[in-house]
Amino acid sequence: MKNDVQWARALIRRFARQKIMVIGDMMLDRYIYGTVNRISPEAPVPVVRVVDEKNMPGGAANVARNVRALGGRVYAHGVVGRDATGNDLLHVLKDDHVCTQGVLRHPGMHTILKTRILAERQQVVRVDWEDRLLLPAKTRSAFCAGLAAAMRGISGVIIADYAKGTIGQDVVDVVLRSAHRNGIPVALDPKEHDTLKLPGLTVATPNRKEAFALAHLPEEIPRANPLHDRPLLRVADILLKKWEPLFLLITLGAQGMLVVSRNQPPRHVATVAREVFDVSGAGDTVIATLLLALSAGADYEAASELANCAAGVVVGKLGTATCSDRELLDYLDMLTRTGVETVRRS
Repeated sequence: MKNDVQWARALIRRFARQKIMVIGDMMLDRYIYGTVNRISPEAPVPVVRVVDEKNMPGGAANVARNVRALGGRVYAHGVVGRDATGNDLLHVLKDDHVCTQGVLRHPGMHTILKTRILAERQQVVRVDWEDRLLLPAKTRSAFCAGLAAAMRGISGVIIADYAKGTIGQDVVDVVLRSAHRNGIPVALDPKEHDTLKLPGLTVATPNRKEAFALAHLPEEIPRANPLHDRPLLRVADILLKKWEPLFLLITLGAQGMLVVSRNQPPRHVATVAREVFDVSGAGDTVIATLLLALSAGADYEAASELANCAAGVVVGKLGTATCSDRELLDYLDMLTRTGVETVRRS
């Protein structure tokens, strides 16, 4: 295998032809920015004087935003309430050119809202408004039928599970059956659903903490070399046997990624981040890049390396961020100039 940046550039250019469906728990992230000059006389807490406010897609909506930023055509499917927060979420997705025709608006649900109040770049408090999604049986059945119909012509699917109720066995069954019939990859960002049956899954992308929890093992201190991290390798083996995906990608923060498949020895993809300011949302960027690359024709090793490069871009930004296709191309060029091996292919 050799370094082939020209091939990677051609691959990224093919992102624009990919039609990606993102299914999962949609939420709105609201950021309130301000300054602190005094402590409240009512309680020992800071008084934040608001100077700005910003709404951002969260959860599965942020995954969709990442796909679009990388140049892919993206179709979001999920459930939001018929409320002001739902209006705000759909508005920001429209601004990001995400198709929301598959988003169900349910009057009995409050759209999930996570409000972060920041002062001088420090988070003062986070306030969450959320209800677990409990759709009536007929409504849920209609939602699944809509997914099956929308799968025609799709290049790949991301199931973004944040354990809020959208993803269940019924949704997974519809997606995996349709994907198998159409020969398209399916990526899962798993959370607490360790009972899901996932026949035909292409890849799952838990982080280290999630992987240990899903394997029902206590998380241990990471070893310096992930390939010598016996607890981590045991967890990977358990999840491979449990889900039987084509491969498993465990994100390891500053250590990069561990890529494991049934037919090859484990592979460590070291981080290529030059600076790390914020890891918020980096997992969303990883799964978006990974699935786009697979849909565009990359094998799982090259797709993992490209996702690692995209993660290197976003962790160098403050707040939940995205990596554009242009930024990814520029980052690959920068790494090549500095002698860092990036994306390889056979």
